[in-house]
Amino acid sequence: MILHRWFAALAVLASAAAAFAAGDAARGAQAFRACSGCHSLAPGDHRTGPSLAGVFGRRAGTADGFGRYSEALRKSGMVWNAQALDGWLRDPAAFIAGNGMTFPGLPDARVRADLIAYLQAVSAGKIAAPKTPGLPDLRAADAGDRVSAIAHCGDTYRVTLGDGTRRAFWEFNLRFKTDSSAHGPRRGQPVIVGAGMGGDRAQVVFAEPAEISSFIRSHCE
Repeated sequence: MILHRWFAALAVLASAAAAFAAGDAARGAQAFRACSGCHSLAPGDHRTGPSLAGVFGRRAGTADGFGRYSEALRKSGMVWNAQALDGWLRDPAAFIAGNGMTFPGLPDARVRADLIAYLQAVSAGKIAAPKTPGLPDLRAADAGDRVSAIAHCGDTYRVTLGDGTRRAFWEFNLRFKTDSSAHGPRRGQPVIVGAGMGGDRAQVVFAEPAEISSFIRSHCE
């Protein structure tokens, strides 16, 4: 029985090694599209998740400039290699319990192998990192998108824009956010950005949190 389990374990390892060897980086580039909504491959370009530039050989939870790692990931001591990435991509929640990754995992071993081959090739500089769609440059927003005043009354926000236009929003449909990056709005010049739903939802982006409460005034006409 012990020998049987030992041979079974060897078979699993051999199968995993074969999968890694068979990984196709070109197919992996296509598979990466599932990751690109949260991750960039450009150095220092952190999104919902950290940049994956140079991820091979890096200790988990240590990408420079990314401050939203879970404690579980930071303390895992994991170093990202092919085997570790395969386990992570298969089922992040099971691989490192308590981490903050919401992605459910890739059950297809071939897809994982392709994606790992692609990440390894990009990390090694064998394949150029793709250009990730940039975030909007809110500093260059038109007057019609810049917010000059926000009044709150009852359950309604009335937003006055730089071109004199006024828009009313149900308070639950207007969100307030911050963007402190180089592409964020200038201080004191928040910008309104549509959030779909036929134009009845939007978000106002400020340069820093302190601006939000001071910018909004209670006023009923």
